[in-house]
Amino acid sequence: MSYLNVGASPGNVPVSHGSNMKVLDTRVRLAELVLRCLICCLALVAAVLIGSDTQVKVIFAIEKKARFTNMKALVFVVIANGIAAAYSLVQAVRCVVGMVKGSVLFSQPLAWVIFSGDQVMAYLSVAAIAAAVQSSMFAKLGQPELQWMKICNMYGKFCNQVGEGLASAFLASLSMVVLSGISAFSLFRLYGSSKSKNVARW
Repeated sequence: MSYLNVGASPGNVPVSHGSNMKVLDTRVRLAELVLRCLICCLALVAAVLIGSDTQVKVIFAIEKKARFTNMKALVFVVIANGIAAAYSLVQAVRCVVGMVKGSVLFSQPLAWVIFSGDQVMAYLSVAAIAAAVQSSMFAKLGQPELQWMKICNMYGKFCNQVGEGLASAFLASLSMVVLSGISAFSLFRLYGSSKSKNVARW
């Protein structure tokens, strides 16, 4: 019955957690890849919707053209989502290459770079969407105390398209926050695995 490890000391019993960890890592990598592709698409859609949005309104024989550059918060959203889309595309390519090569774990310095990049992008996207939503609320509802009129009453098509772009940017921002949690898990798991190896040596 020795082959069942009955009566063997704990130090001699082989640990069979490797396969479970490999399955977990594969699922984490797959979730990371899906999220990065989703962020790339959503951020690109948001940047295109807001960046290409224009509407011309004739007021007393004078043409007034509304564009995203008239509101600095929207410029911030377009730039932030453009950066997020490019960053997510690069990271998605890295994930695909890693999965094709079959490399499961990566070095701690690389994990720190990915974690830091994901954190920066998460904060950037959240800040951009927060600023844009606040400015859009002023455009939608106005501010009677300051005599700011409701711009969306005149530029309805422009505001609707901006709203669609902000919805896409919000989903991209939410996905980026989730992704930053996954990268944090991948980073600190490396320290946990190295610690367990050191304990096993003793």
